[in-house]
Formats: sequence, C-alpha cells, structure tokens
Amino acid sequence: MTRECAALLPGVCAALADPRQPGLDDTCLEKLLDWFRSLTWFDQTVELVQDNPCLTELLTSVLALPDPSPSILSFTLQLAGILASSESRFQHLQQEKLLGRLFGQEGPRGSAAWEDASVRSAWVKGVHSMVHHQPALHFLCSTGSMEVIFTLQGDPSLFVASAASQLLVHMLTFSLESETTKALSTKDCDWPVCAQMIVKHIEESLQSGSASHIEQSLKLLSSLFGSCFGSCYAAWTEVLWLDIAKQIESFLLEETVQAQPVLANLLLNVARSPVFCSTEGNFWTLVTSALEHLTPVQAGPLAVGLLKLCKCPQDVRIQALTVLLQPMDCILRAASQPLECAGLLDESVSDPVAVESLLSSKTSCAGLLCQTLAHLEKLLSLKHLRVDLPCVSLLHSLMTILQFCNGFLSPASPLGSTISRNLINCFRVQKSALDVLAALSEKKDCDTLLGSLFDVLLAYLQSPNTNPTVLKKTFQATSKWLVHLQELSSSNSQWQQTEKILEDVFVVLQKRLCSPCWEVRDSSLEFLTAMTKCLRDQKEFRQCLLSSEVLRLTENLLEDPESYVRASAVTAVGHLALITCFAPEPPVIGNQYNKESIVAKLQEILSTDSEGFPRRAVISIFTKWLREGCTGQLADTEQFVSRVIQTVEHDLDWEVRLGGLELVEIFCSQTTCQLAQCPYAPVSSAVTSSTPQNELLRVFCRTKLFGFLFGSLCDCDKPVGQRACDVLVGLRAHFYPMSNLENPQEIEDSPAGRGVAWLQRTLRQGSLAQNFTMDGGDGVDFQDPESMMLALGAIDLLELHDELNKSSDHMEESPQSLLQDILAAVGTIEDNEVDCY
Repeated sequence: MTRECAALLPGVCAALADPRQPGLDDTCLEKLLDWFRSLTWFDQTVELVQDNPCLTELLTSVLALPDPSPSILSFTLQLAGILASSESRFQHLQQEKLLGRLFGQEGPRGSAAWEDASVRSAWVKGVHSMVHHQPALHFLCSTGSMEVIFTLQGDPSLFVASAASQLLVHMLTFSLESETTKALSTKDCDWPVCAQMIVKHIEESLQSGSASHIEQSLKLLSSLFGSCFGSCYAAWTEVLWLDIAKQIESFLLEETVQAQPVLANLLLNVARSPVFCSTEGNFWTLVTSALEHLTPVQAGPLAVGLLKLCKCPQDVRIQALTVLLQPMDCILRAASQPLECAGLLDESVSDPVAVESLLSSKTSCAGLLCQTLAHLEKLLSLKHLRVDLPCVSLLHSLMTILQFCNGFLSPASPLGSTISRNLINCFRVQKSALDVLAALSEKKDCDTLLGSLFDVLLAYLQSPNTNPTVLKKTFQATSKWLVHLQELSSSNSQWQQTEKILEDVFVVLQKRLCSPCWEVRDSSLEFLTAMTKCLRDQKEFRQCLLSSEVLRLTENLLEDPESYVRASAVTAVGHLALITCFAPEPPVIGNQYNKESIVAKLQEILSTDSEGFPRRAVISIFTKWLREGCTGQLADTEQFVSRVIQTVEHDLDWEVRLGGLELVEIFCSQTTCQLAQCPYAPVSSAVTSSTPQNELLRVFCRTKLFGFLFGSLCDCDKPVGQRACDVLVGLRAHFYPMSNLENPQEIEDSPAGRGVAWLQRTLRQGSLAQNFTMDGGDGVDFQDPESMMLALGAIDLLELHDELNKSSDHMEESPQSLLQDILAAVGTIEDNEVDCY
C-alpha cells in the first residue's frame, strides 16, 4: 500500500462506518474490495492490518451499529473474509474477537439484515475468501457455521444457493488436498473433520426422502465431480463415489424421485473423472441403466455427452447413439405402412412406447425433436466421432420430418397421422431439421437420396407458406448440398442431374428475388452469393446463371428501399462480377454488365447511399476485387484506389473508413511487390534517383494515400487510427529497413522539413483531422515524395502506436483516485482535490 493510500484510508473507513453518511455506490464498494483482494494476494503478512488499524476499527464499528445498511454490512463481511485469507491475519482478527461475531454463532444471522439476500451472499463470499488455510476450516467446523452453509444450499435466492454449493465443493477439496492422502483410498472415516461433515451431510440428504434435499446434494456432487479432473483427485473421489453409488442407482429405479435431470448431469461429470479411466466396472453398468430408465428427454444430454468422451466403452457408446436415434427411428416407422418395418434402428435401448407417447403429444412432440436434432447437429460437427452414424437412414428421417411439417406427406399409420398433425407448420422443428440436413452434406454416403432430397428442398423454396426464417435455413442447406452435388457430378459424370437441379433452383430464385417480403429478398441474395462463391468455376452454374434473369434482378435490387437488401445486392453483384466482368474470358452479355458500369454503380452507392450497410458492403467488395487482382494494370489500380480513398475519407461510418484503410494496406502490399524487385536498401531522404523505392513513393503520393493515412491517425474512432498507424509503421519499415530514421532537428531548415515538423506537432496535439486538407494543406504537402519520405523517417510512429493502443480509461483508475472519490462522495475533502477518472 502506498503512503498516499495509507493516509486516505482512515478517512474512508470512518466514512463507511458512519450511519449518517449517504450510502455509497455499490460500484465503488466493489472496486474497493478488488483493491483489497489484490493487496492480500501479493502480501500474506499480518502487517497490512497491524499498520492500518482503521481496518479492524471499521469491522468493529459496523458490528456495533444497531441497524447497519445491507450494502455496508455486505461490504464488511466480504472485507473480513479477504483479510482473513492469510493465516497470520486470521489469527490477528481472532484475537480481536471479530471473526466469531461475523461468521460464528453470534454473527448477523439472527438480525433483520439477514433477510436481505445480498447479506447472505456476502457472508458466503466472505467465508469462501477465508478458507485458504486449516485454522479457517477448524473455525467453521467448531462454531456451527457448517450448518448455516448446509441451510443456505436451499436458499430461495439462486445466487446464494449456488454460492453455498460452490463453497462446500471448495471446502471439501481444500480439506482433502491439505491432508496426507495415504489413507484416503480406503475409507472416509480417516478424512479430516470438515470433509467428514460434508460427506455425512451429503449421505443424510440423499437418504432423507426430501426431494429438495436430494436435489441439492446431487447438484453438489455434480459440481464436485465436474471440478475434479486431475489425477490427484482420483483416490478420494473414488471413495466418495463408492459410498453413494448404491443410493444413486436406487434413484434411477424409483419413479417417485424427481431428480432424474440432475442425475444425468452427475453421471456425465463422474464419467469425465479420472477415476473411471478403465472401460470396465460397475460404473458403466450404472450408466447403461441410466440410459434405459431415464426418459428420452432426460437421457438425451447424457447420451450426447457420453459420445464426446474418449474413454467411453464402445458398447455404451453405441447404446448412447441409439438413445439419440430413437425419435428419428420412430419418425421413419410412423411414416411407413402398418406392416412395413422401415425403421432406422435394429433395436432400441428403452421402451419405444415412451418415445411414441412423447411424439403423439402436441405439447412434447416439437420439444423432443428439437432437442434430438440439436444433439445430432453437435455430433455431426465433431471431427472424430467414435461410432458410425447411419447417415442414409438419418437423412431419410430428416426428409420425412420436413415433409410432415409442410403437409406434403400423408402417412398410412395412425401414429404417423398424429405426428403429422403435431408438426404441421412447426417452424422450430423445420429450422432444427434443416440445420442437421446442412451438416449432413459433409458426409459422402448419402448420394442415393439426392434426387428426393432436392425435391424436398425445392418444395420448401417454392411454397408460399414457407416462413422467411425457414426459407433462409432452406437456402443455406440447399447451398451446401449443391456443392456436394457438384463435387459428385465432377467425379461421376452426373452433370445432367446437376444441370436440371440448378435450372429448378434458378427458377425459384428469380421468383424469390421479386418477393414483397424484404427478408426473403435478402435471404435470396445471400443464397446467390453463397452459390457464386462455391460454384463460380463450374460450367453448369455459369450457364444457368447467364440464361436466367437473376443478373438483371440482382442489379435492380441495388436500388431496393431496404438498406439490408441493398447491402446484400452489392455483395452479390460484386461476386457475380467475378464471372461477368473479371473472368479471364468473360461471357458476352449486355452492355449493362460491363466492368465500367458495375464499378460506377457501386461507387455511386459508396458516395450517396444514406445507410451504412450498403456502403460497408461496397468497400468490402472493392477490397475483394483488389485482393484478387481484378482492377487491372497499375495505372488503373492507382485511379481506382485514389477515387475510393477520396470518397471514404469523409464517410460518417467508421467501419467504411476502416474498410478504406484495409484497401490501402492491400494496395501498398501489391504495389510494393510489383515495383520493388531488388533487395531493400536504405534510401536517402532526398528522393532524386529513379529507384524502385522512389517510384513506389511517387505512386503512393499520386494516389493521395498519405493524406488519408495521416488524417486517419486522428480519427475520432480509435480502430481507424490504430489501423492507419499499423499501415504507416509497415511503410516506414519498407523505406527505412535498417532503422536509419531522420533526425527531426536536422530537417527543419528546408520547406519540406518545416512542414514535417508542423505535422509532428499537430499529431501530438491529436487535432490533425481539423487542421489540414488532403490536397496539401497547412504546412505539409501530402503529395510531395520528399516531404512524405521525411515524415516517415522523422515522426515517432511507434510512440503514436502505443498512444493509440492505450485503453480509453488510460488515465489509470488508481486506488488513490478511488479513495479520493469516496471521500469526495461523502463530502470530507474539497472538490478540487478529487481525482476523477
């Protein structure tokens, strides 16, 4: 603690303990606690409280108040716990007889303030902070505090209950880690007193017959096993599990116990524990029993968690997958004729009637399917799934669900008719099924169903009843399956099927681009862009595109009244231009699709559109074109970049200006590669000879690049200034590779040098943007190669870089400033002494 803070602290403590003072803002109190946490973390000695007696006086004064405010009492409890976190300070506070009055039997538990959840929460936090040494554990076990913690597990405030549970986990693990482990692997009667009390409480709660107590202990056990991953926990966690395993097994078999969801989470956390690295043993038998006896909804999260584990036995893994596939199996069977057996599974884990019952109910059908589909999507995203998914049957089941939802399938079985009625127009299930459908496109063995699959997708794309969000998902799935189909046709010569499907897709797309619903127009454009990105090199795609009206309709949407649609149209037009304008051999189409026309339209949007989204899209497309070398030879590129710079430098949207800087960065990199064909060498500050570096500098000056970069350094939006500085630092590294920077004091004799000196002073004032014009301006010519060479060498860009990368609150929120603010808030110091931050 600094001398200044030590001088201010007594006044702060006195103000906090004074009931006449107005209540302090909770944020100030939290910052004060954070400061004490940092002090005690680095200093474990007793001197902190001995040298600052005002701290113990604050605790004593608050305890003496007849009715302290909840905020001050909460602060005091947490502060006491933080101070008592070291053994020496704990002993000091014990000698002062403070800890018993705060956390023992004579503590605040019987007061009116205890009714406030924030006080109970602060009590738990204070105890948690204190439990970092054995004396604290002995104190809690001998003062009746353990019973309070057990009670708070069932607190009506979820925050308090959760904090109490986490405290018990911490106490149990800390008490066992602190003791020798030689006897821990055999019996828990040799465990420390604190651990024995917690284990006894858990066992009694599990046997109590009280649903709330059982659930509390199961949650505690779940948190405990969920936090004990290291091998150092293996011995005692195994002892603990053996003590409770029989009771857990009984809960699975008792229909009256309502804690099955917590049981599933507990078993999953135990399965992750190092105790059960072996794939043999009674535990996995219990897991198998859980998969059989839990309801389909409860067993789903357990099953998907088991499938992610590396060490799960293969038979359990197959059983877990079967649990997840049961609803999908039921869907297939329900869609079949009564005497057919067209299911997905050979056998089921639990009673199929339970799944059928859930799917037959209007209230549970969608919920079960959405949960199952979400789990399957997770599994499909895994790189290494240690069990084979029946992808063809799964795809068939997904198509069946989608047909149930839009009413295009009339099942013959009574169950199928019921499910169909439950799912008709169910958007939740449609979206979930389409997500899984898209994920399945990565699999290689679904080719036999491609024709039927695209029939289902096209039906959704064509139907006027398709919800706009569902349509967006359908577009996304269709895009992924088109890529899959294209890969397949290139290897199997199935180009006729591909061409027919693409023709049908473009017919639908033409219709959707004209939709009165802007969300549909927007999704259609996004779909077109996605297709163009993936398929632009494919002959069938280009033929279908050019023979349709999609190009014209897309260009018309550049003038759409909705800004989101205009932005998506810009992106689509930009990607389509890679086919129509910038291809090595562009197709022969109408004059309206030539390069000059498209560039002019997008530049007009960049300079005139009233919304930011379309302008951001334009600068993004221009950057893509430049990166892919679509803007022509160097002279053409100079003109293009110069026009863009002069447009975006005045844009009110900082993301557009930032996009302009990205464009400049790519231009600098590409131009350097084209011109600088000899090894870099130090260059004289007088640019006279015709070297590649000098020509490079002249190109940058002609493009008006330096004015944009230096002006952006003082942009009011920090990311813009940071990016501009990064680009300038990179340019300086090119022109001054050996750090032969200019001496600022030696360059002021020339006019260029005086201009650079002005520039440096202005940058330091942070007001460059208001003090010059890009065309040359007050004191420096940004288009003069000599001046810019001097500027790159003389201005301390690294110092500017550090300044720009400081956080917005770099006026440090020091502890001294915090203490001064607290004193100012209670009116004990003059206003002009406050160090506000």
